Amino acid sequence: MATFRIGSALIYQNITHHIRLRRPHRFVCKSMTKTTPDSTSADLRRRSGNYQPSPWDHCYLLSIENKYASEKEVITRDVLKKKVRMMLDVEKKSRLEQLELIDDLQKLGVSYHFELQINDTLTDFHLKNGRNVWKCDKEEDLHATALEFRLLRQHGFDVSENIFDVIIDKIESNTFKSNGIKGIISLYEASFLSTKSDTKLHKVIRPFATEQIRKFVDDETNNIEEREKAIHALEMPYHWRMRRLEMRWCIDSYKKKQDMNLVLIEFAKIDFNIVQAAHQEDLKYVSSWWKDTSLANQLPFVRDRIVENYFWTVGLIYEPQFGYIRRIMTIVNALVTTIDDIYDIYGTIEELELFTSMVENWDVNRLGELPEYMRLCFLILYNEINGIGCHVLKCKKIDVIPFLKKSWADLCRTYLVEAKWYKRGYKPSLEEYMQNAWISISAPTVLIHFYCVFSDQISIQSLDTLSQHRQKIVRCSATVLRLANDLGTSPDELARGDVVKSVQCYMHETGASEEKAREHVQQMISDTWDDMNFETKTACNSSLLSRGFVEAAMNLARMSQCMYQYGDGHGFPDKAKTVGRVRSLLVDSIPLD
Repeated sequence: MATFRIGSALIYQNITHHIRLRRPHRFVCKSMTKTTPDSTSADLRRRSGNYQPSPWDHCYLLSIENKYASEKEVITRDVLKKKVRMMLDVEKKSRLEQLELIDDLQKLGVSYHFELQINDTLTDFHLKNGRNVWKCDKEEDLHATALEFRLLRQHGFDVSENIFDVIIDKIESNTFKSNGIKGIISLYEASFLSTKSDTKLHKVIRPFATEQIRKFVDDETNNIEEREKAIHALEMPYHWRMRRLEMRWCIDSYKKKQDMNLVLIEFAKIDFNIVQAAHQEDLKYVSSWWKDTSLANQLPFVRDRIVENYFWTVGLIYEPQFGYIRRIMTIVNALVTTIDDIYDIYGTIEELELFTSMVENWDVNRLGELPEYMRLCFLILYNEINGIGCHVLKCKKIDVIPFLKKSWADLCRTYLVEAKWYKRGYKPSLEEYMQNAWISISAPTVLIHFYCVFSDQISIQSLDTLSQHRQKIVRCSATVLRLANDLGTSPDELARGDVVKSVQCYMHETGASEEKAREHVQQMISDTWDDMNFETKTACNSSLLSRGFVEAAMNLARMSQCMYQYGDGHGFPDKAKTVGRVRSLLVDSIPLD
């Protein structure tokens, strides 16, 4: 696994740390006196975010061990992997058996081992069935047809909603009779792979399936395990869920199946623990980096959330071979969080204008012009981004620093706009708010960094489209992130005094109640997913962006709906189920029976 060391190629080496892995007993907290604002601003009233300390102790994180990821388990995993590969190679399996195996591999978190085989199988299905000519003419075929539709669309194949015409006719004529909830749930899940042109999925399939599932859930005499799956689907569709967290849930759910495949579930459990061990090493690394920066100590008003920032990156890309990317992206996330809090909570307009100018000019020689509390933050930002650029230049022969620093300048400018709105008490229209807010949510900044460290082939053309905010898939991802964030954080942020969010903009603009405004924002999220489903296919057919980048953009949207599902899971993780979710993915291994 690649490692990253800062400073050697920089004029101004980061004075607070060297990034490298060390044994736990060597971590010593450096003695640094907390700074206060300059004397010119010491008497100013500063706001507080009222954030609690991190629920995660650094020493505790270093002590985490995974007893189920030894060399013995790796050998067992590899043996089981060969058996699972043979399952995929068996030609006598029925169409439905092959589809369900692919779906199980995906949901159990092990499909990354078999990507080529899965793609070949789905390509074969698509070619054999032809384009847009299937008909679901038997109700017992409902599950198979809906599952195939979802899997093919998910993998970028062109499939028409017309395959459901027979079912739609029966729904509209009130002659549809279900022979079980399994097919209805599959139909419901398939409907979330819709685009805006899929009027049948929107107007008939999804409302019908949702109503049927709700009726099933309301009947407490139904099978407990089936009701659990139905409740889970209604809470949030699979297509919108954070992949890694869903894998943990599906492993626990799969173990309850009467017809479960023992080889497959054992393979999934062992692989989960082995991947978790890689994540735990990443987490120790970034926790040590964060402690060495002393940002949480020097800037006590910022969110001390390095674990949550790492949790975001697991949602972005979880596969074990991408540890370097997760570490870099966690550093980016931590800097975004820190700078966001400076603009949202602490800085005066004059200080924020100065900091924005510093980022725009990217001139470390002007460090002394900043208030003391901003200097460390800017220096770390400067060194980390230059370090990333140095690594990319060395490995991929292209200078990305101009594009990376522009993304930070764009981000800071949007932060400054919101700070001025708050200071003036200005209430923008929803459209004006979103024009700024889809950038201020940081997704364009995050994703251009991801592109640089993830992509094997980096092109100036792709960097230009990302830097100039012309990639629609990025805007879709950012919009979902912004709206999910607004739904989860607006009560807390308004309570402490922050710029109005999309919910309040809509209320002010239309006179709607908060309940109606939140419903409107939820619908905006659903509409944006339709756009993103369309843009996914478009982007994947383009030579500018890889399938992996497009999937990461979608994963960022999925992660946002996980983080803000029960409130502000980033700012107040103990109140919004984030702590429990982090434990289930990064701390608690799956026992091997």
